Amino acid sequence: MTTFVSRPIAGIFLGAIIISFSSVMVALSHVNPLISAFYRVFFGCLFLLVPCSLNHEFKQIGLKPCLVAVGCGLFFAVDLIAWHFCIGYVGPGLATILGNLQVFILALVGACLFKEKLGTTYIISLPLAILGLYMIIGMDMAVLTPEYLTGVGLGIITALSYSIFLLLMRIVHSGDDVPMFLYQVVMTGFCALIIGTIAVCIGRSFAIPDLSSLAALAGLGLLSQGLAWVIISHYLPRVAASRAGLILLLQPALSFVWDVVFFDRLTGMMGWLGVCVVLAAIYMGMIRKA
Repeated sequence: MTTFVSRPIAGIFLGAIIISFSSVMVALSHVNPLISAFYRVFFGCLFLLVPCSLNHEFKQIGLKPCLVAVGCGLFFAVDLIAWHFCIGYVGPGLATILGNLQVFILALVGACLFKEKLGTTYIISLPLAILGLYMIIGMDMAVLTPEYLTGVGLGIITALSYSIFLLLMRIVHSGDDVPMFLYQVVMTGFCALIIGTIAVCIGRSFAIPDLSSLAALAGLGLLSQGLAWVIISHYLPRVAASRAGLILLLQPALSFVWDVVFFDRLTGMMGWLGVCVVLAAIYMGMIRKA
C-alpha cells in the first residue's frame, strides 16, 4: 500500500507549476534578467501587501520570524543574482542544472537534521532527476577556463542559497496561526531592496519598455512570486524537506514544455524523454510505504 498525493504535496506541486510560467513572463517582459528579478519581488511585495493589510496581519508580527523572513529575502536575492550571473558564464542550461542541485542538499539536510527516511527508491530518483534535466536542457562541454569555473562556482552558490532559503521559509511558516502573507511581504520587500541596490551599483536601467512588458512583469510578481510562494510556504513545513526539493524540479521541466508551446523552441526526442525522466524521478521520490 502506498500513499502519494496529500493536500500539502498537492500544494507544493501547484506552486511549482505556477512558477514554471516564470520563464514565459520573463521572455515577454523584454528587460534585463536582473531587472526582471527585481520587478518579480517588487511587484510581488506590492500585491502581497493588499491581503496582508486586509487580514490585519501586521498586528501579528513577531521579531524572531521577521528576522528569519529577512534571512529568506537575503538568500533568495543571492539565489537570483548568482543564477543570473552564472548564466553569463556557462549558459542557461548548465546554470539551471547547477542551481537545481538543491535537491541533493535538501535530501542531505532532511536526512541529517530532520531524520527523514529517504529509502532506496528516493536515493535512486535524485541522480535520475538531474539526468532528466541534463537531457532536457543539454549543455556545451566548454573548456575549463577560469570564467567557466567561476560560472560553476556561481551555480553552486545558487544551489546553496536556494536550499537555505527553502529551509528558512520552512522555519518561518512552522507552527500554528502563522500569518499567511505577512512574512512573504517582509521577504520580498528585503529581497527587492538587495537586488535593486545591486542593479543600481552595476548601472542597470529600471525602465519598462511598454505596457505589454509591464503586464508581463506584473504577472510575474502576482503569480510566480505572490501566489506561488504563498502556497508553497504554507505547505512547506508539512512536507519532508527532501521531497519538497524533488517536487520543485517540476518547475524547470515544465519551463521547457512552455518554451516549446509558446515560443516554438526546436527540440527533439531527447528533450521530451528528459521531461518523462524528471516526472518519473519525482514520482519515484514521492512513493512512500503507508
